[in-house]
Amino acid sequence: MVVDIGKRFERTADSTVTRRAFSARTGYVQVCDDAARTQSSQNQGASSPRAGDWREAPVTGTEESQSVDATLNPTVGHEHKPVKLSGLSWAAIAFGVVAIGLLIAQSVGGHGGEHGDAHGGHGHPPAIWSIIPFVCILLCIATLPLISATEHWWESNKNRLMMSMIFGAMTLSYYLFSYGAGKVVSVLDHAILGEYIPFIVLLFSLYVISGGICLKGDLAAHPGTNTGFLAIGALIASFVGTTGASMLLIRPLLQTNAERKHKVHTVVFFIFLVSNIGGCLLPIGDPPLFLGYLKGVPFLWTLGLWAPWAVTCVALLVIYFIWDTKVYKTETVRDIVRDETQITKLKLSGKINFVLLMGVVFCVALVKPGEEFLGLGFKAFPFMRELLMLGFVVGSLKLTSKKIRDDNEFNYHAILEVAALFIGIFICMQAPIEILNASGDALAPYLSSPHAFYWATGALSGFLDNAPTYVVFFETGKTMTDPAATDVLTVTGGAIQIPMLIAISLGSVFMGAMTYIGNGPNFMVKSIAEQSGVKMPSFFGYMIYSVCILLPLFLVVTLIFL
Repeated sequence: MVVDIGKRFERTADSTVTRRAFSARTGYVQVCDDAARTQSSQNQGASSPRAGDWREAPVTGTEESQSVDATLNPTVGHEHKPVKLSGLSWAAIAFGVVAIGLLIAQSVGGHGGEHGDAHGGHGHPPAIWSIIPFVCILLCIATLPLISATEHWWESNKNRLMMSMIFGAMTLSYYLFSYGAGKVVSVLDHAILGEYIPFIVLLFSLYVISGGICLKGDLAAHPGTNTGFLAIGALIASFVGTTGASMLLIRPLLQTNAERKHKVHTVVFFIFLVSNIGGCLLPIGDPPLFLGYLKGVPFLWTLGLWAPWAVTCVALLVIYFIWDTKVYKTETVRDIVRDETQITKLKLSGKINFVLLMGVVFCVALVKPGEEFLGLGFKAFPFMRELLMLGFVVGSLKLTSKKIRDDNEFNYHAILEVAALFIGIFICMQAPIEILNASGDALAPYLSSPHAFYWATGALSGFLDNAPTYVVFFETGKTMTDPAATDVLTVTGGAIQIPMLIAISLGSVFMGAMTYIGNGPNFMVKSIAEQSGVKMPSFFGYMIYSVCILLPLFLVVTLIFL
């Protein structure tokens, strides 16, 4: 059955009239060109439509309301304009810079505590109640955006940073009164210099450089097209990072689907595949794997996770294609026609940034402080890797035209959100890490197998954040590993069983997709989609998707690979 809608959309031209019909059987648009039956339109003077213009006949109110394209409204969503800093803000920034500078000087000079000293070395672990600041900051991230009284207040990065610093100060106060000032310096050395700075500089570099790559265009949003976007994103996420891949592809995907009414499921699957699961093959792919690399896991070790990565990605792509094919057939006639006719070829600009992204990858892979640099006869000095990555960021800002970043609607709000929250998280998580380090024997009965580590790491990764969760269970696994045993991997400060490390890596990366707070890019993608007019599900609404789709797949991963 073919429904003729030629009366609704006509294209006037010298010799042809293009009519478009919607096939209810296939769900796709068919195009047929017929010879023009009259030349009268040529004689209507200036009042006649120009050749190639579309005339749209009136539609019913219901149908018109279904096809409103919110993505074309520049006022939709929140705009994050530059905020003028007060004198107090500048004073706080200056104090932070001086404090970090003193820490660096003390660390480089060898007078500060070693990184490993922050996790023990004072005879007894912290009290169990010392984890309260860590739990509180994570609860703030999970709940404050859901409470109407605090929803808008929490949107300010200054408020996020304030809460982060309050809970960080609580943790440092505990260490000060329980262990003394020397322990506070050791904790800060480990949390800020050893983990936070390398972590945030990597994310910042990927975020800014990928923000200089603009992929613009509007393809017909067929199920195959959308599936192709997701597959490409899953493939490149390990090589440019889940942050880089998400920022590169989410806007052209949204533009491609601008004319479609049903697109929430597309963004959800994008978060599953591109912002999380796709990034498990290299340390640059996802933040928890990068922290593992900082703790001594070889750069290429994670390539061994290719089999569970491939099985999970292919399964999700198949599920998405079937889902989107069914949903596509429910789109209105008008929306389908608009999608088929409003086509713009994909155009890629800012290509120089791909070279700069590869530079960041090589920095992560080849520059390790204290080890010889590229066989040149000298050792990489502390923070040489981070300085080189920031150099590539400067290169990106200098070499990329402002128009490209404007086309990307690029701003620093999302990365500043991550920076503000994670400085507190990295400080507060030192206490639970020390407790877990001292509790390896007690935890052994509960974490006696790889699948137990997989589900424990995954459960916490979804509701806390996968980066600190990875560190917690990585340290726990080290305490349960005999360095002299077989099938172990030697890492900084000890060794860890390889099956255990596989489970921790898969659990943290895969199940970071379970909630919006499981991984940094999740929130970024949600924010960009909402700014484009997509009404994304709530925190728990998103979990309905993840529980129903991801948990069965993760059970399959357990049965096959663990």
